[in-house]
Amino acid sequence: MTAESAPATAPATARPVPLLVGAALTALEGAAMAGWGVYNLVSGFTGADADFGRAELGGVVLLLMGLLPLLAGRALLRGQRWGRSPAVLTNSICLPVAYYMWQSGGAMAAVGVAVGLLGLVGIGTLLNPRVTAVLYGTPGDGPQ
Repeated sequence: MTAESAPATAPATARPVPLLVGAALTALEGAAMAGWGVYNLVSGFTGADADFGRAELGGVVLLLMGLLPLLAGRALLRGQRWGRSPAVLTNSICLPVAYYMWQSGGAMAAVGVAVGLLGLVGIGTLLNPRVTAVLYGTPGDGPQ
């Protein structure tokens, strides 16, 4: 592989910390969703869930939904700008989930606060001006 054919990814030193944090949070959320899907699949096959079809379908849907944030986090780490939109969407979805968890009260309220904070931190880091500059360039960097 020559230097010209090497993939155009940003070196590790060029990636700002907010980009790394946003990508890591997005990948964590995707892994949690995919893990929940695997749990539903296993519980359906072992008979722990009374409704086999619902458990299996829900597990497959959650597993597939978890793949997009995982891929988006990976794309962000590689400096590919397409990953930012699904990552921001995933972090935005955390906010209504956190609200309904908060409404449940008890231990779920504490988990809801954590989910809401993760979503807000993820959105904030991904929309950081330094992240935008790395992914999209700064004004005036275009062809002259």
